[in-house]
Amino acid sequence: MIEIGGQSYALGDPAVVAVLAGAGVALLVLVLLVLLVSALAAARRSARAVEPLSQQVALMAQSVQQLAQGQEHLRGGLQHVSDQQANAQVQLIQTVEMRLSDVQQHMNDRLADNVMRTSRALTEMQERMKETLHGTSKQTATSLTALQERLAAIDKAQDNITKLSGEVLSLQDILSNKQTRGAFGEIQLNDIVSKALPADSYAFQATLSNGRRADCLVHLPNPPGPIVIDSKFPLEAYEALRRAETQAEARQAAQALRAAVRGHIKAISERYIVEGETADGAIMFLPSEAVYAELHANFADVVREGFAARVWIVSPTTCMATLNTMRAILKDARMREQAGAIRRELSLLHKDVERLGDRVANLDRHFGQAAKDVAEIKISAEKAGRRALRLDNFDFEELAPQDAGHVVSLDKPATSR
Repeated sequence: MIEIGGQSYALGDPAVVAVLAGAGVALLVLVLLVLLVSALAAARRSARAVEPLSQQVALMAQSVQQLAQGQEHLRGGLQHVSDQQANAQVQLIQTVEMRLSDVQQHMNDRLADNVMRTSRALTEMQERMKETLHGTSKQTATSLTALQERLAAIDKAQDNITKLSGEVLSLQDILSNKQTRGAFGEIQLNDIVSKALPADSYAFQATLSNGRRADCLVHLPNPPGPIVIDSKFPLEAYEALRRAETQAEARQAAQALRAAVRGHIKAISERYIVEGETADGAIMFLPSEAVYAELHANFADVVREGFAARVWIVSPTTCMATLNTMRAILKDARMREQAGAIRRELSLLHKDVERLGDRVANLDRHFGQAAKDVAEIKISAEKAGRRALRLDNFDFEELAPQDAGHVVSLDKPATSR
């Protein structure tokens, strides 16, 4: 680097190289001038001898002058190149400053746009968060309301369970008392009988001729006749059997249950089977399917003894089947009672059918006569139509030979003189 006048120039710069070359040329010219001066000095001594040399020196002076002019032109060119380079640097700096300004403006615009977008996104996110929080709060309120309703339903169900437990306890109290247990059996029997049989085919708390009052008396036709249904049942021995924990307790409870059922079968046979008044048998109604299943599963001998005593043990299910059989018997008996009336109605129906046949035959004859009359009327109408057509075409048709004698002549008859 070369620093001239406070401005640095690079050695590889073409302008600097040209300037250095001019400086070398100028130095060479100075050397030549020195040599020329020395030559001139020598030439004065030998002016005449060196006349050609002077001419050559003049030519060389002229060449040096031309070289000086070329150097001046070179210096002007270097100045112009330097000015252009300075202008180019100024323009480059201005262009860079303008571009930097544009880049800065573009960056400012993008930053402002990003700030606006960020602000807008934050606003939208805040709105969504508000809506989400509002929806969440609403859902939470709804869930709490539903939870409150379910808790209320649970409280109500708890009250119902408490009430039901009280009712179960009362039912247990009912079943533990003989009189209330009998009333419970009567209510269940009443419900089953009222659903299975007609209202006029049974009676509750009917009194027999021996003074005994039956829980239910079904009025069946003879045979078999009215049959009694008793609704009392031994439950204490069954409960003891169910609560038995040892084999000894189970055997003792089974013996007690067998004895209780046998005693009840005997009482029903003696009280509710009356010769000539009731059927030759009675029914013992057990309003518990468990007791009925226990008897048939483990006490078959007691059931057989009931059959021998003509006492049939039934549960609610088998009682409904038995009552449906009784209903069929009642229906058949009532059909037999109404057989005479049915025969009379059939005889009257037969007479009505015969009378209907006679009337249909008369109507058929009337229709036949009417059809015959209509046919004759059609024949007469056709003849009248043909005669009317002949009269209409009378002037345009020739008379038949057989009809010529019947035609009246239109000429005037000759007058006699």
